[in-house]
Amino acid sequence: MIDKKELTSVIEHTLEGSKMFLVDVSVSGDNVIDVQLDSLESITIDDCIAVNNAVHEAFDQDAEDYELTVGSYSLTEPFKVLKQYEKNLGGEVEVLTASGKKLKGTLTSASEEQFTIVVPTKTKIEGKKRPEMVDVEHTFKYDEIKYTKNIIQF
Repeated sequence: MIDKKELTSVIEHTLEGSKMFLVDVSVSGDNVIDVQLDSLESITIDDCIAVNNAVHEAFDQDAEDYELTVGSYSLTEPFKVLKQYEKNLGGEVEVLTASGKKLKGTLTSASEEQFTIVVPTKTKIEGKKRPEMVDVEHTFKYDEIKYTKNIIQF
């Protein structure tokens, strides 16, 4: 069976110096490998082929008997790594908190420990008859949420 740490190291070495980054690697019990990449720009089929070839050079497919899929991470999937948060700064996201509350807002900051979104919220302002929309900042540690993902609007 292919060692996931060794596989991850080969892939990360291949991506060095590029605008691409590794989002996820999974290796099933029967050696089915799924590699998901993302990029600060776009990912081409040639980018995926380059990673595919690097894995095939590092691991003998006949000896290891594995199946390999290399692709780009879907826009509709939840974020898994910090670089995805950084890539989407200023974009609209949906956050599902650990308590089950959904928030939609603009991703304004992200660090190793936490991230912040700004959510337009109707708020009763003292001295006003009607509630007004006010931007409310929400900061989360990554273990306080179930997921964060892009909101795609056309």
